[in-house]
Amino acid sequence: MKIIEVFRNRLVLIIIQTLILNLIVLFFGYKFNLNFDIETGSEQKVIIQFLANYVFFDMLPGLFFIYLIWILVSLIPIFIYNDFKKSYTTNLLTFFFPNFFLYVFLSRYSPVYFDSKFSFHFMHTIILGIVLVSLSIGLSLVLKKILQSKIKDQIEELHIIASKSKYACPKCGVEFDSFPKFCYNCNTELKIIEDNQE
Repeated sequence: MKIIEVFRNRLVLIIIQTLILNLIVLFFGYKFNLNFDIETGSEQKVIIQFLANYVFFDMLPGLFFIYLIWILVSLIPIFIYNDFKKSYTTNLLTFFFPNFFLYVFLSRYSPVYFDSKFSFHFMHTIILGIVLVSLSIGLSLVLKKILQSKIKDQIEELHIIASKSKYACPKCGVEFDSFPKFCYNCNTELKIIEDNQE
């Protein structure tokens, strides 16, 4: 199995996107401060905090950071698949899971905060989801058009090369798609070939 085929597996791609998100968040030390209003275990706090760092923000720099990291990881399926349906569905799945579990855990372990901030965060989550879908579709279509244009140019170049390699026997007029040494029709030795090949 080729390496590119492994990367085209949707599950593998989602794992890669999530790992890259983690690395970026850890590298830049981004942290959204959550207020837990009921007694919550340390493990639950770590998980909820971890998920909140993917999507929640409180100031403009945080907003830019969240949008930037999601746009960066959404480029991966766009360039790997070169298909807008696969790109936007993979990006939506990657985006959906952390958001879903964050909202579920937050409603359970921090209900007061969840009720007071739900509409604000959920609205921004929807907007970011729409941005990712639009980006996935738009860039995939542009990339596909560019690649089709390149393929068309390559085909035209191949036709030009093929037309230059045609040769006609000077004695009987039979055409060849290459430069043979002998004409298969009249067995004439085609010495002009050497001049053409030089």
